[in-house]
Amino acid sequence: MRLLAVRDEDPSRAWDPLGAWWPDRPNVVGVRDRRAGGAWLAADPDAGRLAVILNRADVVVEDAVPLESRGRIVLDAVDGRTPATPPHTHGFNLVEVTAGGAAVTMWDGGSLRRVDLDPGIHMIAHDDVDDPATARIAAWRGAFDEPAASDDGWRERWLDTLERTSALGPVDDRAIVRDNRPFGYPTLSLLVCTASVGASGVDVRYGEFAEPGSWNRPALR
Repeated sequence: MRLLAVRDEDPSRAWDPLGAWWPDRPNVVGVRDRRAGGAWLAADPDAGRLAVILNRADVVVEDAVPLESRGRIVLDAVDGRTPATPPHTHGFNLVEVTAGGAAVTMWDGGSLRRVDLDPGIHMIAHDDVDDPATARIAAWRGAFDEPAASDDGWRERWLDTLERTSALGPVDDRAIVRDNRPFGYPTLSLLVCTASVGASGVDVRYGEFAEPGSWNRPALR
């Protein structure tokens, strides 16, 4: 299983790069949100689990009751605990990957759904998996090749593809590397993670863009 994930966030919201940040989870590495203490992406290499979360629009919002951070859901997922009942958070798409496959749990504030992904290339943003109404998915899902099991060059090829997508500019609806400020959100693409998940564990790598919302090929480490 392979994964490429691009993180969009407000650059003023501090984060810690890929590392072991949770004393109560010494085997877990991830990208930590300093404000809430949770993770955007986390992995337990020994257990062979990885999870990453994407924001999703709410269909129901309870203004009177404070909502919990979504980052804890990622940490629970790499511990093997996926939400089974509606969580008290804003909407999200939670992607979970193991050597045996991948699944996506979707919460929009009204319903909680989970789908197992078939073999092949999939894309997800802020709506459903492979949603043809999402411009970046319609434009680029077919552009990422499907690596063979012994293929060690997939990361650089997928970064090559990501670089090609950036020719559109960061405010095009089809853009993957994005500047979302013109659409009313303070978020820009900040970093990229890639991961390979197999029988030997999880190999996850991290690289930041030199300038938020602008393509500059990150060095993955």
